Amino acid sequence: MLGIGICIRPFRDSDIPGFVHAVCESSNSVGIWMPWCHEGYTDTQAQAWFACCAENIRNGRAYDLGIFSIDEKTLYGGIAINQINAKHRYGVIGYWVRESKQRRGIATQAVRLISSFGFDELKLSRLEIPIAEANHASQGVAEKAGAAYEGIARNRLVIRDYPIHAAIYSLTPVSIR
Repeated sequence: MLGIGICIRPFRDSDIPGFVHAVCESSNSVGIWMPWCHEGYTDTQAQAWFACCAENIRNGRAYDLGIFSIDEKTLYGGIAINQINAKHRYGVIGYWVRESKQRRGIATQAVRLISSFGFDELKLSRLEIPIAEANHASQGVAEKAGAAYEGIARNRLVIRDYPIHAAIYSLTPVSIR
C-alpha cells in the first residue's frame, strides 16, 4: 500500500538488518512505551517476530506491517491492525516510527493507509487506537489521522507488567474519507 512518500507492506527476511537497526536506534523514545524496543535487540528476535507476523497474516489474526520509504530501501517503523474481532468487526491499531524519522508525518500517513485497508479489505467497522495516557506524541498522530478521542480507559494497557491508563481513539469508515 502506497502513501505520499511511504509504503506499508509485510516484513521480509531481507528487512531484518534494517529492522534491528531501527529498533536499537529507538530504544530511548519508542522503548519508553514498547518494552520490546531496546538496545540489545537481535537478528534472531527480528526473525522470530517476522515469522509470527507472517503466520498471523496467513491466518487473518493480525496484520503487522513495516513502514518503508516509497522505494522500500529504508525502514521507518511498524504499523498493525491486531486484536481483530470478526464478529463485531473491529480491530486495534498500533504503530511506531524509528527515532530519526519521527515528527515527519510518517505515522499519520501509515495510520491512514492501514485504516483504509482495515475498512476496505477487512470490512471492519471500527478501529481503536489505545495510547498510553502520557504518550502525547502518539495521541497527536491519532488526532492528525482523523481519529476521534473517546476518553480515558483505566488500566487499558500493560507496560512492563504494570497496568496503565490509556487514551482511547477510534476511526470508523466515515472518519477517514
